[in-house]
Amino acid sequence: MIGTPPESPDHLRTPQLRTADLFADFVEREAPSVPLPGRSTARRFAVLMALGRRDLSLARLAEGHLDAAAILHELDHHRLPAEGERWGVWAARPPGPGTHATRSDRGWTLSGVKPYCSGAHACTHALVSADAEDGYRLFAVALDHPGAQPVEGTWPAIGMAGSDSLEMSFTDVPAKAVGGVECYLERPGFQHGGIGVAACWLGGAHAVAAPLYERGAAGRLTAHAAAHLGVVDVLLNTADAILRQAGEDIDADPLDARDEARVRSLRVRALAEKGCTEVLDHVGRATGAGPLCYDERHARAVADLTVYLRQHHAEADLAELGRLVTADPAEATR
Repeated sequence: MIGTPPESPDHLRTPQLRTADLFADFVEREAPSVPLPGRSTARRFAVLMALGRRDLSLARLAEGHLDAAAILHELDHHRLPAEGERWGVWAARPPGPGTHATRSDRGWTLSGVKPYCSGAHACTHALVSADAEDGYRLFAVALDHPGAQPVEGTWPAIGMAGSDSLEMSFTDVPAKAVGGVECYLERPGFQHGGIGVAACWLGGAHAVAAPLYERGAAGRLTAHAAAHLGVVDVLLNTADAILRQAGEDIDADPLDARDEARVRSLRVRALAEKGCTEVLDHVGRATGAGPLCYDERHARAVADLTVYLRQHHAEADLAELGRLVTADPAEATR
């Protein structure tokens, strides 16, 4: 049954179990006070960044729960997760057989296999995307149904190990449609949520940079390492400022009446990905192998951020941004 794993001695606990406990605590204590997009969005992003700085796997699960809350609020008559519920958003759509929804007199059911289901063991509910006869849809699923099962052994990753992003197998699992066909992708909140993921990345970059700042504070920087720290500081502070501005811009136009949300999301995510990638490089060049070999937390932060950044679509997103600003040159000066 899906739920919080049983307690075990700390030295026997896997990264998945540790992260599951942190996730459950976040949902109970902190999640209810995090604002929805369009309402103090910069503060929402700051929460996600702080979580990423603490633990990127925790941030991944927390971001999914908060995103699910925003989606439910937008598309399901202002519903929010109930007490004790821990939600994920499982909407990856790589090539393959995929997940399919079937409608009958008794309602919708889901069948198939969905990859990259973060929190596969820790979540109690999920929003799952699936192909239906009338198009691509999003469905709410309770994970205590016996037809919903994690596929063990499908997340052997070292980076983001704690995110527990297994494949999930669904066999005739009852589901509730959330919104209409393509509503999940077409709503402005999809773009706002994409920037929330970038906030997690940036928190991870701050964690990666911590040993370099600590060396500087201790007066143990060579001239070259100090130059690397200078670049890292510029990168992080610039990205942080852009993230805060994005939050303020979303609050000013939460329903995207000005049709700026997609370009904003592409720009912020691309800037964050580039900045995080360069932080990884500069910190590694400045500190050498020492922190990777002797500082478990730093080594995990580097491995986690390297994996999590690949959620960005890289040149595909940059190409889309180029087409959008070319089609409307005014976008280039906004």
